[in-house]
Amino acid sequence: MRDYTRAYIDGAWVKPTGGRISDVINPATEKVAGQITLASAADVDAAVAAAAKAFKTFSKTTREERLNLLQSILSVYGRRMDDLADALTEELGAPKKFAKDVQAGAGYLHLQTAVAVLKDYKFEYPQGDRTIIRREPIGVVGMVTPWNWPINQIMVKVVPALATGCTSVHKPSEIAPFSAHILAEIFHEAGVPAGVYNLVDGDGPTVGAAISAHPGIAMVSFTGSTAAGIDVAKRAADTVKRVHQELGGKSPNIVLPDADLAKAVTENIHRLMMNSGQTCHAPTRILIPSEKIEEAKMVAREVVTSLKIGDPKGDVDMGPVVSKRQWERVQSLIGKGIAEGAEVIGGGEGRPEGLSSGYYVRPTVFAGVRNEMAIAQEEIFGPVLCMIAYRDVDDAVAIANDTEYGLGAYVQAGSVDEARNVAARIEAGMVYINGAGEDPQAPFGGYKKSGNGREWGAVAFGEFLETKALILPT
Repeated sequence: MRDYTRAYIDGAWVKPTGGRISDVINPATEKVAGQITLASAADVDAAVAAAAKAFKTFSKTTREERLNLLQSILSVYGRRMDDLADALTEELGAPKKFAKDVQAGAGYLHLQTAVAVLKDYKFEYPQGDRTIIRREPIGVVGMVTPWNWPINQIMVKVVPALATGCTSVHKPSEIAPFSAHILAEIFHEAGVPAGVYNLVDGDGPTVGAAISAHPGIAMVSFTGSTAAGIDVAKRAADTVKRVHQELGGKSPNIVLPDADLAKAVTENIHRLMMNSGQTCHAPTRILIPSEKIEEAKMVAREVVTSLKIGDPKGDVDMGPVVSKRQWERVQSLIGKGIAEGAEVIGGGEGRPEGLSSGYYVRPTVFAGVRNEMAIAQEEIFGPVLCMIAYRDVDDAVAIANDTEYGLGAYVQAGSVDEARNVAARIEAGMVYINGAGEDPQAPFGGYKKSGNGREWGAVAFGEFLETKALILPT
């Protein structure tokens, strides 16, 4: 039983002044794995005060001092990788190897990337003959992070904030908070000065709302659902703070007629299912030429039935979804897809065979999906793929863009040039071409209701900086 009932404020683990104890459930066993304290708005006030005090000195640190700090974090992080992976398996249900190599590994990669960026980042540069542009840290940043990629989403906010001289107040997800507490321990051991990073557990309506509306916070960086992001923006409006959001997605994967169909379908299913479908930019809609739909169904059926689902401590491809609430939502939408007339190629309602407990979902592929169906429009956030037939490329692009989201997209083609031409027509912040993997230097974020602002790499630094023009006389 993990006891994480204290908040990390001003460099110390302290008992929250208010709130209540909350259980954290292991989704593989449905049993209590640990406890946190859902703190109060007063605890947010204390964290903001500590961050504001620390900002006065930390914002004046040199590039070299911050580089040394990031290198120190990198060193401690590397030693705690197994601890982070164990926490992820327990809180999220992530398969053990995936938890270490990909989930925890992402945080390490973002640290390395930030170190490389910070070495050469231009905080001051000339603009024309008379003006000098200065980039200065924005101030105290409020951060609200989700449960699906806990470490990744924390690191892509905290690390650029540290690199640019900002301080922070962070609310991790109350559903999967263990890894956040270990990260706080890592920051502390690495020598992050008191008050520069603060962690307050809590729920959205209390701690999340307090962070969003707090007058002492200059910027709020939020990752989560679009509905919650709208609420954050509304609360932030009264204090005119910067709002940085990475929200929902319903990413299309256009498989062009000359693409390797079997390869494209196989890669799509593995990419979607690897985190039990709980990835915001996962390819959840695969668009197939109508004349190839039967072939695609055969491939999909074979791939999805080969996946191993079970205890994340074992050798499996997929563990459970994160919670009972999430399991029920996914089941509801699978049922809705069946009711709407979509064809189940593999999977379906209920738990996988042989699993009577745990929040396990059968990896599901629907064919015969029309883009107006609920399963093609709503973010299911589970291991569910919609297969949609298209007539020609113009029809495929129209279907791809017929969504309120615009986070990610994918294009498969016989040539990169052809794929790039189609990618240019898609309304999304990121388009992955011919099976490309993640690039930690590439800006991560979306169009439309998928949010605003960008994370990852050099562009992320700018989100945490104000721009000042020093205009010289002629």
